[in-house]
Amino acid sequence: MSNIKVFEDKKIRTQWNEQEEDWYFSVVDVIAVLTDSSQPRKYWNDLKRKLKQEGSQLSEKIGQLKLQSSDGKYYNTDVVNTKDLLRLIQSIPSKKAEPFKVWLAQVGSERLDEIVDPQKAIDRAIATYRDKGYSEEWITQRMMTIKMRKELTAEWQDKGITQEKDYAILTNEMTKAWSGMSVQEYKKFKGLKKENLRDNMTNIELVLNMLAEVTTTGLSKNENPKSFAESKQIAKRGGNIAKNARKEYEEQLGKSIISPANATNKKLLDVKKDDEE
Repeated sequence: MSNIKVFEDKKIRTQWNEQEEDWYFSVVDVIAVLTDSSQPRKYWNDLKRKLKQEGSQLSEKIGQLKLQSSDGKYYNTDVVNTKDLLRLIQSIPSKKAEPFKVWLAQVGSERLDEIVDPQKAIDRAIATYRDKGYSEEWITQRMMTIKMRKELTAEWQDKGITQEKDYAILTNEMTKAWSGMSVQEYKKFKGLKKENLRDNMTNIELVLNMLAEVTTTGLSKNENPKSFAESKQIAKRGGNIAKNARKEYEEQLGKSIISPANATNKKLLDVKKDDEE
């Protein structure tokens, strides 16, 4: 989900990362706001070079997303998440820094609170799922999958993988390996469009997906891949481990556990013994 935020009549391009549950902000746009520079791109290039020379960890946190420019076209744009944007602001002398921090807190106050107290993120997610009518058992499984997903993405980041499109490729390899379908095929099977696939999985599907992610994380830590191609193979192997567990369970059950059920009927997401998927 992309969006335009406005600070003092100036536009800042942002994009919501559903997996991380965080906003990403265009660095150039923020610099244009804070410095009133007529050349914000040059300002940012100079600052980025300085941060790198100083060995700042922040320079390693810069990502890129395709954001729409003033000409209507989409270009790779340097972005940072909420936490790292706060760190970046400290490197930019500006009288607007404090008002901007207040504005940023208003944009994502819940997220800023969660940086200080991660438990708030968990509590908020649980409350949201309860309000939507999910069962307690399903919510417990979903919380575990969020935790495992964060550990996996942290492992990928540690191996130098930072682009959202690369996460999508690796996730697709893993999902296809254990379920037999790509993420898009899986979503189509469940009648989904833009909805989050995990929010529409049965509790058994969540467990298998989590097994794929846990094993992929463990294999990556153990084998320390040096390239994206190696990480891709590990993701596939992690998915295959979950596939073997799925096949064995299906043999015992006598039917497939890959379900077309989605969150429009949340009762169907709770699969217990002989319950219908």
